[in-house]
Amino acid sequence: MTALDIVHHRLYNQRLVSETAATPDQIVAWFGAMQAQDYASVKWAIGARGGSGHTITDTAVEQALSDKQIIRTWLMRGTLQMTTAADIRWLLALLAPRLISGSAGRLRELELDQETLTRSFDVLTMVLQTNQPLSRPNILQTLEQAGISTAGQRGYHILGQAALAGLICFGPMQGKQQTFVLLDEWTPPGPTYTRDEALAELARRYLRSHGPATLPDFVWWSGLTITEARVALALVETELQSEVVEGETYWLSDNPAIPAMPSPTAWLLPAFDEYYLGYKTRHVVLDGRYDKRVVSVNGIFRPVIVLDGQVVGIWKREVKRGTAVISLELFQPLTAVAQEAVLAAAEQYSAFLERPVEWVE
Repeated sequence: MTALDIVHHRLYNQRLVSETAATPDQIVAWFGAMQAQDYASVKWAIGARGGSGHTITDTAVEQALSDKQIIRTWLMRGTLQMTTAADIRWLLALLAPRLISGSAGRLRELELDQETLTRSFDVLTMVLQTNQPLSRPNILQTLEQAGISTAGQRGYHILGQAALAGLICFGPMQGKQQTFVLLDEWTPPGPTYTRDEALAELARRYLRSHGPATLPDFVWWSGLTITEARVALALVETELQSEVVEGETYWLSDNPAIPAMPSPTAWLLPAFDEYYLGYKTRHVVLDGRYDKRVVSVNGIFRPVIVLDGQVVGIWKREVKRGTAVISLELFQPLTAVAQEAVLAAAEQYSAFLERPVEWVE
């Protein structure tokens, strides 16, 4: 296996190259969880994977959220993720205890002891039983009225701890306002797994959607300890292939041959997209000279332009008078044919937004 083979497998396994139509919940289930700290970006991350010739719109993703098929909450590494109603509970059972334990120091700094959290959870339960979904400002106001300070980052951490405890999750947006709902009232219980079963399923989802990937990649994405990640890989090893490339062992699901991909093919992928973020090391898709142009010093992952699997630049969009105005920042000049491929990628984005796209030269 070469670096080029790794890229081609990833494009296929990440569903960026697929003839098969998929719904938003099917795409999210394929991954297990998708980075979702930026709401607009995760919607487009789903839309970009609808399958060749099959358009998933922004409206369709919003509908899947309203229909309780996909759910946004804190999971991997304590960051916001999109997962499915069927997967949220076993993922929380597997990942939340370590995240809760790891937050103890910060909670002490904020003077959020267990008694305060318990009181907060009781208030959240009471207000959301009769008023869900409820916006974040209204929830924080209710906590304040109950004598629980939400100053500074206290409100954020109260909501985060309630989500990790399986009490709440994000509901549908109300305009530009985030909302929260009670998880048990929002979606029925899903399957329950033993810890080994959950570890195995997490490894299975990661490698089928991100492979070929290394053990450090899996540790980075999942937030598991390296010991737990090794156990998870061992539990599914018979389902996997492995290849050593430049001294690194890459794992991937035992897939059939990857279909040929026409060249050039381009994608305008959103900020925090799994294609770039979902790995600890990213040298097979980006020249290291450009790392800091893709990821800022404070950890913000920018939208990327991908050409034949390689990150060749970054992009941004601004909505003006109903039109998405796109500007590109290329790392190297593109050929005329490659530029046409980027234009085709923009048309896919336009179809997702259901609005026209214009270019800024």
